[in-house]
Amino acid sequence: MPRDRAALGVFLRSRRDRLTPSQAGIEPFPGARRVPGLRRDELAVAAGVSPDYCSRLEQGRQANVSAAVLDALARALRLDEVERAHLHDLAAPTTPHRPATPRTVQRPEPGLLRLMDTLHHVPVLLLGHRSEVLARNALLTEILGSPLDPGASFVRYMFQDATARERIVNWCDFASATVATMRREIARRPHDHHLTTLMDELRTTDRDAARWWDDHTVRDYASVNKRIQHPTAGPMSFNIEIVCAPHEPDQRLVVYTTEPDSPTAHVLPILASWNAGSRR
Repeated sequence: MPRDRAALGVFLRSRRDRLTPSQAGIEPFPGARRVPGLRRDELAVAAGVSPDYCSRLEQGRQANVSAAVLDALARALRLDEVERAHLHDLAAPTTPHRPATPRTVQRPEPGLLRLMDTLHHVPVLLLGHRSEVLARNALLTEILGSPLDPGASFVRYMFQDATARERIVNWCDFASATVATMRREIARRPHDHHLTTLMDELRTTDRDAARWWDDHTVRDYASVNKRIQHPTAGPMSFNIEIVCAPHEPDQRLVVYTTEPDSPTAHVLPILASWNAGSRR
């Protein structure tokens, strides 16, 4: 049974709109242009499919799409690796919808917890499915200024906790990437009711989340830079690295690394000692 094709059509149109004929490596078709990007018939020619077939895809009327056609569209649209995988997920057959089942509690992967224990000198966060917090160390809460207790949603923290916008200097970069990652996750798990409900909630309550959702950008979890304005330590800079266990792909250890001899690297031990003292 094919999944709903509306999302596939919308994604194709969004990628077509952002690409000019010259960027696609083709000569623009003659006549007045009503769209800034590729025309549908230009995309059809670039991908080697008929305009009618391309129209059916964008209108959600094409039930089955071959991998070869998807790859041709991805090449014509100059999609990157993540966007190409997203396109295939949107077009993939899926099992019939089943009623939502009770949420199961994820247990932190023991190996990732042991690794977290060895990284007590830097902020570390263990995230599970839907970016739920499974574990975090004390330095992470000190840096972000939020408890982020196990069971909390890191996505909700980003958009609904005022501390996130106050402390994360490049909040827009980080939050927009969060939305793009959510779009990728929803395409992977089209029947995950809890995941889609979370994103619907954010789109309804936050204008930024709605705007970023509507631009159809997709991202996978990737290493990024995060700049923090700490109320005591001042400006801090971290490179965010992601570690996954091969047998637990839904769990990600998020490690805040620092450049050697940087101001952030020098101030972290002081914050850690303060935090340890406050717990005695």
